Amino acid sequence: MTNILIGTSGFSYQDWHEVFYPKEMDPKDYLTFYSHQFQVLELNFSYYRIPDARLARQMLVNSEERMEFVIKANRQMTHEISNRSLSEILPLFMKGISPFIEAGKMGAVLLQFPQGFHYLPANRVYLKSLIEALAPIPAVVEFRQKEWLRESVFKSLKDLNAGFVCVDEPALPALIPPMFIHTSRIGYVRFHGRNKKNWYGTDATKRYDYLYSNEELREWVPRIRKLAEDTDKLYVFFNNHARAQAVNNARMLINMLERVDRNYS
Repeated sequence: MTNILIGTSGFSYQDWHEVFYPKEMDPKDYLTFYSHQFQVLELNFSYYRIPDARLARQMLVNSEERMEFVIKANRQMTHEISNRSLSEILPLFMKGISPFIEAGKMGAVLLQFPQGFHYLPANRVYLKSLIEALAPIPAVVEFRQKEWLRESVFKSLKDLNAGFVCVDEPALPALIPPMFIHTSRIGYVRFHGRNKKNWYGTDATKRYDYLYSNEELREWVPRIRKLAEDTDKLYVFFNNHARAQAVNNARMLINMLERVDRNYS
């Protein structure tokens, strides 16, 4: 299926050197190398700092404009919400990602909200305002709080033409279970790993230290095919980035889907 784009969440990790990136490779060449392996990249540095347009232009050059980018919203737009989020932070964010938009390489903006983002009237109003302010750039929304799993929320996302992010993550009480729905013409899946023991804490490497087995990924193949049939484009990203496990699992899933397609043809 040509409308399924699979990649990783981030690409520049020290522990990917000599695992994914060749030993002799200079880090400045990482993105070029990555762009020859995958069709899409989810950028997450933008969560920690506002993107810079000069950097965005350089990333387009380094990737030889071979692939699409999804940009994660800055934490001041999702985790540290204030009266500055829409009026000051969002315009700076949009300016920083403008080169991706102008080049036609902007897939979507990922709005990943924390577990503490509860289903409250003020949060509902803020989410609607943020999605509307991003338009016409597509937004996809990842909830970490189960309170948002309501038909009324799904309908609101559809009305706003915003995508729902399906996740694979640990089976913990307050987290979102695996769901296989879409609320826009863009489908979206994120694999976070199933590391229950280290999910809560400050060490992101430990949290996402997980390698999916063939059996675990195989469960997702029919779900991904169905989501792809029902949408114009389906993004699938692996966030289990420790020791380039995301790369391994992305390749495994690509191979599985290609085998299924060959069997159907």
